[in-house]
Amino acid sequence: MADLTKEEVAAKLRGIERYNPLHADMLVEYLEAQCQKNEYDLEANQAILKLYQFNPYLFKSEVVEKILLKALTNLPHPDFILCELLIDSSHINQSNIQEIILMHKRLETCQFKAFWNGLDEQEDLFKDIAGFKDSIRTFVCHIVGITYQHISSKLLQEILGLNGDKKSYQEILEKNDWKLDDEGYVKVANQEDKIKTINITEKIELEQVANILATYR
Repeated sequence: MADLTKEEVAAKLRGIERYNPLHADMLVEYLEAQCQKNEYDLEANQAILKLYQFNPYLFKSEVVEKILLKALTNLPHPDFILCELLIDSSHINQSNIQEIILMHKRLETCQFKAFWNGLDEQEDLFKDIAGFKDSIRTFVCHIVGITYQHISSKLLQEILGLNGDKKSYQEILEKNDWKLDDEGYVKVANQEDKIKTINITEKIELEQVANILATYR
C-alpha cells in the first residue's frame, strides 16, 4: 500500500467508516509509518484502539504499545491518557503496557532521572520509534522553561538523560537560547522574559457616555 497522508487517512475514517474493521490493517501500516518518519496522528491511532474495543479478535499488544509510546512523544498534551482510557481492562495489565504507563507516570510527575534510568532497560520497547528520546527531551525542556530561571548544569544534564553527551547537551542549550555561566549554572530566562504586554482596547459609543453622565445629574 502506498504511503498515505494524514488527510487521506482522515477521509477514509469519516462517519461510520471510522468503525470499519476492514480499515485495521491500513491504520496499523499508517502507525508504522508514523514511527519510522517521526510523525504523529492521534485521531488515527485512537481509531485503532476503538476498533480493538469493538473487535477484540483484532487486538495486537505490540500495536497498542507503539500507540502509547507515540502518545508519550506528544507530552505535555493529554494524548496518553486519552489513549489509555480506550484500552480494555483485560489488556491493560500486560507487562509492557504497564511499563509504558510507568514511563508516563514518571514524566508527568517530573521523575526524569528515574525515567532515564528505567529507559536503559526498556530499549526494545521504543527502538522502532524514531526521535523518541528527542521528543521526551523537548518535553523536559518545556518543563524546565516554565519552572526555572537558573538551574544547575549538572542537574539539567541528568534530567535530560545526557550525562557525558556534551555535543547533544550543547545543541539543546543553543536551541533553547539557554546560557551556561562560569559557576556551572544555566540561565533559563529572566522573569521579565516571561511577561508579555497585553494591549486592551475598549470601544465606547457616544450614546453610552451620554447615558452614564445622565445618571449622575
